[in-house]
Amino acid sequence: MSTDAFLSLFGARDAHEPSDPMKAAQGSMRNALPKRFYTTASVELRQGLWQVLLDGKAARTPARQPLAVDNQAIAVAMAAEWQAQQERIDPAAMPLTRLANAAIDGVRDVPEPVRAEIVRYAGSDLICYRAETPRELTERQCAAWDPLLAWAGSTLGAELAPANGIIHVTQSPRALARIAEAVAAVAAPVPLAALSAATTISGSAVIALALAHGRLDAESAWLAASVDEDYQASVWGADDEALFRQANRRRDFGAAALALASSRATTQ
Repeated sequence: MSTDAFLSLFGARDAHEPSDPMKAAQGSMRNALPKRFYTTASVELRQGLWQVLLDGKAARTPARQPLAVDNQAIAVAMAAEWQAQQERIDPAAMPLTRLANAAIDGVRDVPEPVRAEIVRYAGSDLICYRAETPRELTERQCAAWDPLLAWAGSTLGAELAPANGIIHVTQSPRALARIAEAVAAVAAPVPLAALSAATTISGSAVIALALAHGRLDAESAWLAASVDEDYQASVWGADDEALFRQANRRRDFGAAALALASSRATTQ
C-alpha cells in the first residue's frame, strides 16, 4: 500500500483545513484496512517533542508532519495504540492518534475557529436544556447538571441560564465571554483538540471545561453527558446499533479525557 493510501485512512487533507477527528474516523471505516507494516512502536524525545516511532522511524500525520507532541504521557499512549494493532491497522481503534493528527494538522495552525465552535456550543449547552417530564428524568438531569451550572458560575464566572423544554434560551454575552476566556486559556494544540472533541461528543462546553479543569474525571463527565441516553435506555432498552455508536463515542471521549488529564498533570 502506498503512503498516500495509508494516510488516507486517517483522513489526509490540507494542513490548514479545520479538523473533525470524528468525521475522519467515520471516513476511515469506508476504506480497506492495511496490513501492519512494523514490529515495534516506541517514543523518543526529538527536538523538544516526543516523537512516535515505528521500528525506529518517525510516524507521520495525514499531512505528513511528524506525529510528535510535547507531552510524554500522550506520546506513550499513542505508541500503545500502534503497538496494540493486530494483523491489520484500524484507525477507529486509535482515537488518541486521530486526536493528535487533528491537533497537529489542523488545530495548531488555525485554533480560533476551534475555540469559536466550543463557545458556540455553550450558547445552547446540553446542561441548560431540561425536560419537563417525566419526573425521574428531570431529577436525574438536576442531580447531574445543577452542580455543573453552579461550578461554571463560581469558577468560570459564566452564569448560564437553564430552560425547561426545547425553546431556545439566549445566554448573556457576559457568560459567553467568560466561557471564551476559559477556552482561550487552553493554548496547546492537543488539549484544545481534546476540549473540542469532548465538547462535540458531549454536547456541552461546560462538561468539557469541567473535565479540562479536573472538576470531573472521565467517568463522571461521561455519565453527565449521557443522562438522557441512559434514561431512555432504561425505559426502552438499547438496540445493538445504538450500543455500538455509544461505545465508539465513549472511546473517543475517553481519548479526549486522557489528553486533557495528561496535559493538566504537566502544568500543575
